[in-house]
Amino acid sequence: QVHLVESGGGLVQAGGSLRLSCAASGDTFSNYHMGWFRQAPGKEREVVAAISRFAGTIYYADSVEGRFTISRDNAFNPVYLQMSTLKPEDTAAYYCAARAIGTSVNYRAYDYWGQGTEVTVSS
Repeated sequence: QVHLVESGGGLVQAGGSLRLSCAASGDTFSNYHMGWFRQAPGKEREVVAAISRFAGTIYYADSVEGRFTISRDNAFNPVYLQMSTLKPEDTAAYYCAARAIGTSVNYRAYDYWGQGTEVTVSS
C-alpha cells in the first residue's frame, strides 16, 4: 500500500508555469506505475499524464502534449508534473495516483490516490 500527497498547486496567470509534486510513502515507490489526473468542476476526471515504474513508458493527453512533463525519481520517490504555458482550461484539481500492474490512462484502474492540489490559471 502507498500513501500519496500532492503539492505545488496554486494560482498562476495564463502562460505561466507550475511544478506539481507527489510524495509517496509506505510501499516501495518503484513498485508502482504513476499517473496525474485532473478534474474540473462538473467534469469527469481525466488523465493528464502517466509514467511507468522505471519511466520506460510515458503518456500525455493531447491537450497537454508539449506543455507538460511527467517525471519520477525512484531514489527519492516523488513524481513530478512540470506544467508550462498554462491555459485557463488547465484549471482543475490535480491528483496523482498509483497502480501496481501496468500503466493506464483510465482513472478507474488506479488503486491509490492523493488528496489533490488545486491549480487555477487566470486569463
